Amino acid sequence: MSDIRAALAAPPSDCSFDPDDWAILARHWYPVALSREVGDQPVAVRLLDEQLVIYRAGSQVVVARDLCPHRGVPLSMGVGDGRTVACAYHGLRFGADGACVAIPAHPAAKIPARMALATCPAEERYGLIWTCLRPDSDRPLPGDTHTGETTPGRAIPVIPRMPHWDDPGFQRVTCPSFDLAAFAGRQVEGFLDVAHFAFVHAGSFADPDNTEVPEYTSTPTEHGFTADYWSTVANFPHGSGLTAPPGFRWLRRFDAHLPFTATLVVHFPDDGRLSIMNAASPVSARQTRMFAPIAKNFATDQPAQDIYDFNVRIFAEDRTIVEAQRPENLPLDPRIEVNIPADRSSVAYRRGLRALGLSRFFTA
Repeated sequence: MSDIRAALAAPPSDCSFDPDDWAILARHWYPVALSREVGDQPVAVRLLDEQLVIYRAGSQVVVARDLCPHRGVPLSMGVGDGRTVACAYHGLRFGADGACVAIPAHPAAKIPARMALATCPAEERYGLIWTCLRPDSDRPLPGDTHTGETTPGRAIPVIPRMPHWDDPGFQRVTCPSFDLAAFAGRQVEGFLDVAHFAFVHAGSFADPDNTEVPEYTSTPTEHGFTADYWSTVANFPHGSGLTAPPGFRWLRRFDAHLPFTATLVVHFPDDGRLSIMNAASPVSARQTRMFAPIAKNFATDQPAQDIYDFNVRIFAEDRTIVEAQRPENLPLDPRIEVNIPADRSSVAYRRGLRALGLSRFFTA
């Protein structure tokens, strides 16, 4: 590994994660910004306590450590032109692949090879910019052994799949990001939870008198697990005037992609489908930035702002609970919290995180 790449191979000095856990989490892909938020000017973001800068270099998106290699000033303080970003201190310009393309103090001199940014891979998908701090996927995760079998959640990290995003006839929106003062694992577990609807979401879509959780199971997948949950809890917003046919059973298909992404496809009457991605980007051990692409094949002319507003309402209801949970981190030790049958998804999720090798931070 080059000296430049090695700069992102270890946790930052002020890291809030256990170092071994950070090394595992840093191998996975996370969204860090909405594509529409990154234009000509550099954007500062934070992932796993690492300060990053995002800028556009023509058709390429660059994600790099937010530090000019010359004298350590954050590049996010600088100015971009859509092709390069200039450091605010001495005007050094950096372009595609993080390469330095100009040193104003010495315009004719050869640019040192080391005068380059420590970059991460960048992909635009679902209206989001995704990155990975340690894309060394050819190296085994801690505890890996070759058995010839696939262990759920232990596959080579990839960007999670968003159901129906590319299907014809679907309206696609990417909601504004949503910040909460909580650990990403707690938020994702709440998204997968099916027993809290009547208590947390009674003000938005759920029925406070419909509390029973029917039997359901989870099935391991390459990157986590899937669970089909059938119930009579409707998904229409209160006040919409919409109702389901008598006896209609709603199918909610959850897919967990470890460590911190999950998707939900809700099956509506008349073959309607609502697909939601819940991508929890771990800013730090106690801060999470939520991203939520949404695709649906009904009411496809609905104003995007109406979808944004309802999404914020749902996440705000969840945030009140998640930010109050103790311990703040997610206990993977089954002796710390008591499970009930409705927690099958939660149990599968925690089991999957343990299989990744995550340990002490998550059990404190």
